Amino acid sequence: MNCNCAHREGKTCIQLVPIFNNLNFDEMMEVARITSERTYEKGQMIYMAGDKGEKLYVIHEGKVKISRLSESGKEQVIRILEPGDFMGELALFSSYPLTDNAETLERTTVCIIDGLAIKDLMSKYPTIALKVLEELSQRLEKTENLIENISLYGVEQRLVDTLLELANSKGEIVLKMSRKDLASHLGMSRETLSRKLSAFQDMGLIELIGHKKIVILNKEALMESVQN
Repeated sequence: MNCNCAHREGKTCIQLVPIFNNLNFDEMMEVARITSERTYEKGQMIYMAGDKGEKLYVIHEGKVKISRLSESGKEQVIRILEPGDFMGELALFSSYPLTDNAETLERTTVCIIDGLAIKDLMSKYPTIALKVLEELSQRLEKTENLIENISLYGVEQRLVDTLLELANSKGEIVLKMSRKDLASHLGMSRETLSRKLSAFQDMGLIELIGHKKIVILNKEALMESVQN
């Protein structure tokens, strides 16, 4: 069926995703005609590694965890996606199966765009292709930085860098993922993450509020704690 995604703050999923924001209304309607909608409950898999990738997925409502499994079965969280983000894009440029798993973290509505049709639109509207490449470049940079941090720095340095990156101007962090997934993303165990956060709190550097909120109380001291 064609996409009739419920509006989020007055916008359809096609209007939410940055790769389409340079299109006019008629051009967006072309995208809408090749788009279908599906809602997933929390914990459902949208796709799994090994699936044949022939679609571009745009998140309209909810959150999705992108992860990979090692040969030993250990999960590595790659990123957390929110409304306006898209996934499955690598399959548009390759005939290989998907290598990631996409799991919903809450009830999620996804707009699904046919892969062959979107490639035709990329030829017609090159700005779409350029936007996709721009997003892929940013994701590649973030992945390379994560690999570098895991390879070169200790767990405390990686944790501090991530806390500083996630904090808003007031030093407040509301985690988009569980602590288990955050630990996986940082390449450490959940137990190690809990110990390090508790230690930082005991030192008066941060305050832990529930399972999702963290407040940085002393940014300078937090940075210095891993430089000594």
